[in-house]
Amino acid sequence: MSPTVAKSSRHSKITGDFAEHLVLYWLSKYGFECARVDHVGLDLIAKNPISNVLMGISVKARSRNVGTEGTYLSIPVDNIEKIKSACAAFGCDPFFALVIDENDQIDVFVISLEHLLKIRPPGRRVIAWQMGKKSRELYSCDNEIIKFSFKTSTISWL
Repeated sequence: MSPTVAKSSRHSKITGDFAEHLVLYWLSKYGFECARVDHVGLDLIAKNPISNVLMGISVKARSRNVGTEGTYLSIPVDNIEKIKSACAAFGCDPFFALVIDENDQIDVFVISLEHLLKIRPPGRRVIAWQMGKKSRELYSCDNEIIKFSFKTSTISWL
């Protein structure tokens, strides 16, 4: 079990960068031609080797503290127009990659904007990507979501 420590003052930024690189790595590992980009509303561009879909991906990540496990990841509604605009400029289809690090597991979900809006309609200000047990079960059976996860452990700590 990892020790309980306060996260660094830059942990949110580091989490976002890690998540982008993690998704980029995983897509590359499975044959997607992909690149990290620096554009409003867009973090990655990837070409699916099976469907040939050119994906514009916005990565959203959260690192959950003990006691906040299972809470939803919020995606601000204004991100919808940002990713649509960026994808129109680059000729790609809009997707989100949602990365949640909690306890000893990191879960990643890659989902098209269209499917995201279908299964998680936006509220007034956010889209709530639920992470409770029931939602996780639904996601695991949904073939329109690319999913991967892995267990983590701290072997030695100071």
